[in-house]
Amino acid sequence: MRTIATEIVIDATPEEVWATLTDLPRYCTWNPFIRQALGETVPGARLDLTMYSRSGKPTVFHPTVLVVNPSVEFRWKGRFLVRGLFDGEHYFRLSEGPGRTTRLEHGERFGGLLVPFLGKLLADTARNFTAMNEALRTRVESARSRS
Repeated sequence: MRTIATEIVIDATPEEVWATLTDLPRYCTWNPFIRQALGETVPGARLDLTMYSRSGKPTVFHPTVLVVNPSVEFRWKGRFLVRGLFDGEHYFRLSEGPGRTTRLEHGERFGGLLVPFLGKLLADTARNFTAMNEALRTRVESARSRS
């Protein structure tokens, strides 16, 4: 088992962050990592996600939504080919901070036979999560300043 965990503070309420985070069709307008996202944000739904690594090569995943707790947690689980080979449980957790800010925890827990051999891929994934966090903060804070 291996976990990647990132976090960021966003100058907006959890509800404002949630609205952008769960508006999947608009990921293409701000998200440098998950550039295409389709599906319903309801437990049991399958998502269609196209992720771009730092190399720019797209990878399509079809994870299943596990948890949708508005303004608190959004989580899905995906796998590569078959269960147990390379599985990932991706999460976003939001908590209210001081002064109408939001602390976003964004990460993934990986398991499976291939995990020990994918060190470079997982390091790139951590950088991609950080880039997505920064883009989310920019998107939400700029929308907030316009309103």
